[in-house]
Amino acid sequence: MVKRWAVLGLVWILGLGAVAEDEKGVALFDGKTFTGWEGNLDWFRIEDGAIVGGTLEKRIPNNEFLCTEKRYGDFELTLKVKIKGTMTNAGIQFRTERIPNHHEVSGYQADVGVGWWGSLYDESRRNKILAEADKDTVKKVLKRKDWNDYRIRCEGKRIQQWLNGVQTVDYVEEDKDIAETGVIAVQIHSGAPGEAWYKDIVLVDLTMEEAEEE
Repeated sequence: MVKRWAVLGLVWILGLGAVAEDEKGVALFDGKTFTGWEGNLDWFRIEDGAIVGGTLEKRIPNNEFLCTEKRYGDFELTLKVKIKGTMTNAGIQFRTERIPNHHEVSGYQADVGVGWWGSLYDESRRNKILAEADKDTVKKVLKRKDWNDYRIRCEGKRIQQWLNGVQTVDYVEEDKDIAETGVIAVQIHSGAPGEAWYKDIVLVDLTMEEAEEE
């Protein structure tokens, strides 16, 4: 454990890496650049240390996704999310794949937006809600005009989600053919003008932790 952190710390100091690591995991976004990410930068920008998808100035023609270049399997992901606009919809993709020559991706999505917060959706694959968050629970904890803490944990076939510390999803995938690895992405949904803001994106690689324990 100490050796791995020391090496990663040296990489960061030398400017050879795009992430920083501490005892709580790896920061996937450095707050300043898109290093380690790929997507349509016509629809994503960096502002005040956050990734901002979309605009309040005009309609958004397509779903757009900013994806990590690296793939992940078992992990715990935490980040802060807020939206602006009256009908804004967005989400956090994981165990996801880019659809070749297309703006869409395919995979799991931790949903963001009025009526969707906290739920688990299957984007461009089964195209349905896999686990719906209880609306009364979400209503009690959601900060509509402020940052919300999202936590996503994937271990094998089990997927869990929390919104502002309250669990909203505990789902077990029954389809053995569904992939257990993929990229992580942030989304802005097509439609009315709107913005989705993401920051403090930190990942703990559970696969690596399990290997170290052995």
